[in-house]
Amino acid sequence: MSVKNQFIRLTLLLSNAKPYLLMIGLQFGMAGNYIFGKDFLNRGMSRFVFIVYRNAMAAVAVAPFAFLIERKSRPKMTLPVFLQILMLGFLEPVFNQSFTYLGMKYTSASFTSAIMNAVPSITFLLAVIVRLERVKCNDIRSQAKVIGTLVTFGGALVMAIYKGPSFNIFHSETTTQKQNGTQELSDNHQTSGALYILMGGVALSSFYILQSMTLKRYPAELSLATLICLVGGAQATAVALVAERHSNAWAIGWDYRLYAPLYTGIVSSGIAYYVQGVVMQSRGPVFATAFSPLCMIIVAALGSFILGENLYLGSIIGAVIIAFGLYTVVWGKAKDYLESSTIEGDTKSMPITINNDPKIDIIAVNLEKETELNVTNA
Repeated sequence: MSVKNQFIRLTLLLSNAKPYLLMIGLQFGMAGNYIFGKDFLNRGMSRFVFIVYRNAMAAVAVAPFAFLIERKSRPKMTLPVFLQILMLGFLEPVFNQSFTYLGMKYTSASFTSAIMNAVPSITFLLAVIVRLERVKCNDIRSQAKVIGTLVTFGGALVMAIYKGPSFNIFHSETTTQKQNGTQELSDNHQTSGALYILMGGVALSSFYILQSMTLKRYPAELSLATLICLVGGAQATAVALVAERHSNAWAIGWDYRLYAPLYTGIVSSGIAYYVQGVVMQSRGPVFATAFSPLCMIIVAALGSFILGENLYLGSIIGAVIIAFGLYTVVWGKAKDYLESSTIEGDTKSMPITINNDPKIDIIAVNLEKETELNVTNA
């Protein structure tokens, strides 16, 4: 194989691997969202004020890039798109973040990240309702997605109602006993905390569905991310002004009150909205939510090491069930994507295959012929 073929082959592999690499990298960034979130809650900072600062900092950080990069390609704003952005700002920055942090307050960072693994299945269910996904009863792929959705909900239910014995990965028994005193209140509210987190998960799934629909009308990921943070921050400010009327609740300094909203705003809001938008353009909202088990593992390790959180047997069993159900859904979705790519001849987004797969060789030869033809015509 010529050097040109090898270069085209490598380019194809990197292009197909891009969505995977983006979503895997995003999970490491999102893990910090749970750690910082639980830290500011433990320190007594108001979640309403935190959400305002988080989205304001995200808008400020992303806006310059949106202005410079998309100034020529940004489409015109229309009333339907603006109304969708208003709804996006309410679903994620206001509703999801508020209820997720409330549930985290009663539980832990690792528990919250595990429950949020139900989001891909909820997203699939909502996608079926709005007809972004199709279900055929006699099709094994549809059966896998339906069964995976039910299994995922079962795992979340197990985590909500069963606790079991606790243990800590990185800390000694003495340290764990000390942590038990501070976590007693949270442990007693595990069920209510799980319900709050699930409510936030439904809002997040709705956000993914609506974001994928909005991107079709407004295909400018950075600008959309900026507008969502800006609108969401304004809506969150209205809520916070009602919920927190004391001026000391709004105080900010060179401590967790600054670095927690700064990190979560830039990474978990600004960058996350952009990366998810890029991936959704090619793979859809279900794929974009399929990597959350990796985040769960990272958060469980960091939560135990940094925050001294206990892990419970019920949480581990439920997380395993959720992960199994999730990847059953993803398997069905991957089969759908493979079939659609084969039918439509979408060579630019073919799934990653082994190195000796003749499909890549055929694509590489065709691209090489097209390149030579273009050069000849020029």
